[in-house]
Amino acid sequence: MMNTWAMRPLSYVVAPSAAAVLLLLASGGTAVADDGFTIKDPRITESSGLAASRLHPGIYWTHNDSDDGAFVYAVDSRSGETVATLTLRGIGSPRDVEGISVGPDGNVYVGDIGDNLDGSWSHVWIYRFPEPKQLGNTTVDAAQFTVKYADGPRNAEALMVHPKTGRVYIASKNEDGGGLYEGPARLSAGGTNVFRRVGEVPWVTDGAFSPDGKELVLRSYFSARAYEWKDNGRLGADRAVSAPFQGQAESVTFTADGTAMLFGSEGVGSDVQRVAVEGRRGDAGGSGKSPSSGGGSGEGGKGSDGSGGDGDGAGGGDGKVTLGLVVIGGVLAAYLGLKRLMRRS
Repeated sequence: MMNTWAMRPLSYVVAPSAAAVLLLLASGGTAVADDGFTIKDPRITESSGLAASRLHPGIYWTHNDSDDGAFVYAVDSRSGETVATLTLRGIGSPRDVEGISVGPDGNVYVGDIGDNLDGSWSHVWIYRFPEPKQLGNTTVDAAQFTVKYADGPRNAEALMVHPKTGRVYIASKNEDGGGLYEGPARLSAGGTNVFRRVGEVPWVTDGAFSPDGKELVLRSYFSARAYEWKDNGRLGADRAVSAPFQGQAESVTFTADGTAMLFGSEGVGSDVQRVAVEGRRGDAGGSGKSPSSGGGSGEGGKGSDGSGGDGDGAGGGDGKVTLGLVVIGGVLAAYLGLKRLMRRS
């Protein structure tokens, strides 16, 4: 199949490695982790999206990003174990599933929106099915929606459903900056759903709305930002969020009560790390862990060692951060230069 590691762009290899270099240098060789859980299911090797269940406290929906089939998994954050495997019926063969979100209508939305060749697919798909009231291995009937972008095909990894309006948004992924795309007020299974660009965003690997719908958090390989969500459905002021550095930083979601964010990564036995939302307490829908004193969002927060943080998860304030930035800059420059040469050739 086309969606294999051999066919993936260089960014899949360089970017995670660069993130790891920066993490080690900025933290003095020790990774800074927050409370969370480990996905234990050996079938989940490329967890590329996370969504908190609206019906089952502490349960998170996830999926592999390719070569897996029409499966969605329910993972219990208290144990890391899979408690339900859903097989989607009524859809075609998924190509590159990259995002998942639970809407206010009680449906789970799955974004088959990845395009590793940046525009090779004329259209992508969204799958939708009701969140099951009982957890267990079962087959569910899903609706399939065809999606096109008003300004042409593109790669994307972030699908978000607004928790109040139910409108679906997609954030495209590009090293030179992506776009935020808004879907129609209602998705149509009988025709093509055109998503229109309504905002500019950085490199994005996943995103999530806060449960109250007032913020949109977008993450990348290296950092995360929270955007004020305006009443007209547009991006407002943004701020840095303390996001953990992960080898393959792929997913983000809020806990059901909005007191924390969970950041996930790919790989067998991948870790999902928890970052408390500043000013919030409790976590009825989260991992069952108490907030970490060093996990607040926003700029200028305190790290777990009491040192001032820079808002993106790398604290320390000494020469190691500068050295890390120099190294990461060199790695990224080399990657971008090589990618341009590959495009020209």
